[in-house]
Amino acid sequence: MLKYIQNTLILLFLISVIACADDPTPKPNAYLRLSYPEANYEKANLEVPFTFDKNKLASQVGVKKMGGQDNYGVNIEYSNLKGTIFLTYKNINEDSKHLMEFIKDAQNFTQKHTIKADEIVEQVYINDERKVYGMFYEVGGNAASQSQFYVTDSVKHFLTGSLYFYAKPNYDSILPAAKYLEKDIRQIMESVSWK
Repeated sequence: MLKYIQNTLILLFLISVIACADDPTPKPNAYLRLSYPEANYEKANLEVPFTFDKNKLASQVGVKKMGGQDNYGVNIEYSNLKGTIFLTYKNINEDSKHLMEFIKDAQNFTQKHTIKADEIVEQVYINDERKVYGMFYEVGGNAASQSQFYVTDSVKHFLTGSLYFYAKPNYDSILPAAKYLEKDIRQIMESVSWK
């Protein structure tokens, strides 16, 4: 009987020591760890007045002639990321007024996202060697498009690009894919060559 009481007291002592430890803290919410393959770029030499590098991860690239002389739409689809990069090419007429209109339209298009965006970061892009000048926009928050840009040679060519996902904008959910495709948009912008 004495042995039983001793074992019971030891057990109660151990339970009280363990119970007196720090209060248990709940684990933080877990987030999906989404990882994508390293980007592998190749030249997209389409029947349009410019070339650019595209990620081989893109599932499909479509080209459509748009209204007007030498105006094109190029869609670069990423079906596994449920997103598309839309490119719009416009030929600049000899009137420099058209260039200013195109730039204003591109800037206004980006500024329309300020309703939902937390911030819009602008970054100037200049490449004198290839005659490519423009602006990159990183849009933060629940905006419809997280990345946009425009580039031009200031004489004949004007190209805009934007990223859209096939989902309701929820910045936290699409952030990994948006950051991955932001690099692709930058690669497109920085690799543009005019034909």
